[in-house]
Amino acid sequence: MDKVLKVENLVVKYGRLTALQIGELELIRGESFGLVGNNGAGKTTFFRALLDLIKPQSGDILIGGKYRSSDDGWKKITGAYLDEGFVIPYLSPEEYFALVAKIRKISPAEMEAQLGRFERFFSRKILGKGKYIREHSRGNQKKVGIAAAFLGNPDLVILDEPFSHLDPSSQFELRNILKSMDRETDVTLLVSSHDLTHISAFCKRIAILDNGKIVSDFYKNEQTLEDLQSYFSKGEGFN
Repeated sequence: MDKVLKVENLVVKYGRLTALQIGELELIRGESFGLVGNNGAGKTTFFRALLDLIKPQSGDILIGGKYRSSDDGWKKITGAYLDEGFVIPYLSPEEYFALVAKIRKISPAEMEAQLGRFERFFSRKILGKGKYIREHSRGNQKKVGIAAAFLGNPDLVILDEPFSHLDPSSQFELRNILKSMDRETDVTLLVSSHDLTHISAFCKRIAILDNGKIVSDFYKNEQTLEDLQSYFSKGEGFN
């Protein structure tokens, strides 16, 4: 199987605190992987380490079969949106999409076609409004960042809490988009969320991160949502 992401003995520390300690993790092409955990579990730290935004104390990461520490080709095959810092606030959404399309080396026509997947998600509030990204609501800024993460059809897309700050209709539309990406493309999705219902609806594989360690990693079944709810409400583990 084609491994898009592999993590080897990754450790991130803040002073004496070990914030993240993942011995081994592999994601294969086309896999939808959900990461859940309470605040402070290390989800965002993990994503920032994957994207070379923080430096691990030890370990390494392979993206597309190549070590990220020695080959920056991973940038060409990875899309991500973690927070508002991933967009450029003084650009309009149109300008930002055009910039990302240029970096991803796709034509304006290809960009328009790929953005078409997000038409309902944008709900006629993003494009053609003559507004800078900074003038949009936090939820609409997130919509811009999420859509941009998929431009160019990267092999790996990383999304941190993509459902937060979205209204209910947009949350369900995003869930449908992610489900369709899973069915219709080879993109590997790595998504964190506090919303157990959304995660269990579209992710085929789910892991629980607790105190910086993956304590459970399993493929979804009919009991997944109930098991997740039990774990976080009562602190019960999985059989």
